Amino acid sequence: MYSHFVTRLSKLSPHQEKLKNSIDMSDIEKDSVVMLQKKLYWILYGILFLLLPLNAPLEYWDDSVLSAVFVIGFLRYLIVLHASWLIESAIGVWGLKPGEKSPPDSNTVFIITKTFWPHYHYLIPYDYKSGEYGTYDCGCSTAFIRVWAALGLATKLRTFETKTIQKALIDSVHTNQDLKVCLKSALSQQKLQEEHYLQRDIFSQS
Repeated sequence: MYSHFVTRLSKLSPHQEKLKNSIDMSDIEKDSVVMLQKKLYWILYGILFLLLPLNAPLEYWDDSVLSAVFVIGFLRYLIVLHASWLIESAIGVWGLKPGEKSPPDSNTVFIITKTFWPHYHYLIPYDYKSGEYGTYDCGCSTAFIRVWAALGLATKLRTFETKTIQKALIDSVHTNQDLKVCLKSALSQQKLQEEHYLQRDIFSQS
């Protein structure tokens, strides 16, 4: 209960505020597309999250306004919100503790095997891939980035191969070293296969 609710209502400590302010966001702030999305966030939120979803049951299912608002609006938002919260709160309660061993060669959902996948983007923020399941390279966001890369609008993509991540996890468990240190070491030894997506000419020339 504490990790799921109370932490959402608590203000950041001075130390957390200091750490937050120390994050270099200059690359994001220079991205005109991201800044446009930030500027228009609430307008897009109202259209894409509220108006369009509510239009479907009213237009095509002959549903009532009250029913659509409660089910498509409130209930859907409640489920999505708590599902996203659960990722962080559950890993805080049931996740791996420092030095604790867990099968490092498994990518099953963390609740079953307690892997590190919810921390993926915190540990490796520069990996363009968004899917932490299976081979770490599936998902709509990943496909979307690849489309933009093919159009030349996304460049200098970087990634971790599954085997590299697994090696870092194994080294961290066996040596009790910090996972970030093991990830950095494993990345320095990583060699992408010739058929790898990022080995294509469009990326090797960028």
